[in-house]
Amino acid sequence: MAKITYIEHNGTEHVVDVDNGLTVMEGARDNNIPGIEADCGGACACSTCHAYIAPEWFDKLDGIDAMEEDMLEFAWNPEPGRSRLTCQIRVTDALDGLVVQLPEKQI
Repeated sequence: MAKITYIEHNGTEHVVDVDNGLTVMEGARDNNIPGIEADCGGACACSTCHAYIAPEWFDKLDGIDAMEEDMLEFAWNPEPGRSRLTCQIRVTDALDGLVVQLPEKQI
């Protein structure tokens, strides 16, 4: 289990425990965190679970595959080196303390 901090665009923080094996997107969905829509349900077929990863965490995550990279092009205001689709980040104990900031909007 990992404690993940989701920060809404307005600065509101939500610190929740997310079970190993779930994705960061599922952790947000299951805890009713505003700002992640997850329209495709985690199939990496949209960009509505886009988030900015805290810089100190970005390189600790598994790399971005080609499909995710393609979908990030459709995200609102993606930032290289910070943007990820949260449906593609699988939670493990190693992610305890992860901080994700949610964008102003999802498209």
